[in-house]
Amino acid sequence: MFLVYVSTILALILVLGLISVNFLYTGDKRRLYRILTAVDLIIILGVIGGFVIRAHLPNKAVDFLGSFATVFLISQLACGGMVIVALIIRALYRKFHKPTKFSPARRRALKWGLLYPIMSLAITLYGNRIERFNFVDRFFDIPIKNLPLELDGFKIAQISDIHLGAYFSLEQLENLLKRVAEAKPDLLAITGDIFDDNSINDKAIQLVNSFCDKFKHGIYYIHGNHEHFRGIQHIEAELAKTKIHWLVNQSANVTSNFYVLGVDYPSGAPIMKSGGRDDLDEYFYRQMREFIERARANVPADATMILLAHHPEFFDAAVEKKIPLTLMGHTHGEQLGIFGKAIFNVFKYSRGMFEQDDCYGYVSVGCGSWFPIRIGCPPEIAYFTLTNKI
Repeated sequence: MFLVYVSTILALILVLGLISVNFLYTGDKRRLYRILTAVDLIIILGVIGGFVIRAHLPNKAVDFLGSFATVFLISQLACGGMVIVALIIRALYRKFHKPTKFSPARRRALKWGLLYPIMSLAITLYGNRIERFNFVDRFFDIPIKNLPLELDGFKIAQISDIHLGAYFSLEQLENLLKRVAEAKPDLLAITGDIFDDNSINDKAIQLVNSFCDKFKHGIYYIHGNHEHFRGIQHIEAELAKTKIHWLVNQSANVTSNFYVLGVDYPSGAPIMKSGGRDDLDEYFYRQMREFIERARANVPADATMILLAHHPEFFDAAVEKKIPLTLMGHTHGEQLGIFGKAIFNVFKYSRGMFEQDDCYGYVSVGCGSWFPIRIGCPPEIAYFTLTNKI
């Protein structure tokens, strides 16, 4: 399904690019079609080839080539979207106004055609060079029934999906951890997909470990799917040398009767939203329930619990188990959004806060990137203050 989604988006970009050429330019459009199609296909093949040999390329080269390809392709997507909107507005205008006499000077379907690609390029360059580095802090109060008095005001910070490597360096990670530590949360939760480059993973683990004492109750970490891609045994061996609380279907007693539960990334999990084959979906949901049960096996029934999970559909299983707060990641908020909503919506829970039956689930948009651009979806640090629900 992931390949189907990606292929569909690439095909959409190509179609919208050709539509834009048709309505924005006069002259030899057939030649422009051929040039645009050829350039797009070359870039797409280059991206595929670069992905295959990525481990052999310097991170700076991957960042440059990835940024170029992303800006070129996404700017076409943005331009095509603007053209479609302009055509709809024009059609509505003409429907409610009497047609004017034909004028050769107005043969082009859209006026100021050059403005569309310029605006699209400006938007994508902003997303690539500015927004993906422009972290925002988000704050939430989480009301919990029968919260112990000593936990009232307990503050949890969450970061997720850093994806160390070409698009996120060790220096950026250090600056991020300093920023979180300065906010003085009681606990830092890292919900997976951080150790994503074998050339620097060991250094990154030691860097995170050096910040454990900056938080009153330490740092709690769970695996994402990308840690499994990078050699989970070695990562766990290095984590075992640190003070980081890494939880694999386990719990940790933080203080008093307060526990953090952490679950692994299920092998049967869909990369995007579940749906399609019932047997696979049932296997996925069975794994989620089993992982949570194993994590809470030694937790007192009256304990206050929060759950750390990478895949956002763990929220459904957490609601079944009456867990008051679940922190998740994985989606990156889909990186492209408008009015606070994801454009493509390929996840059941894409971003933000969800509430059901007095249980809260938060899906972080993450800190890093799949591809080097964020538009309408800046990277974030989320803070959650536990409060006693009256």
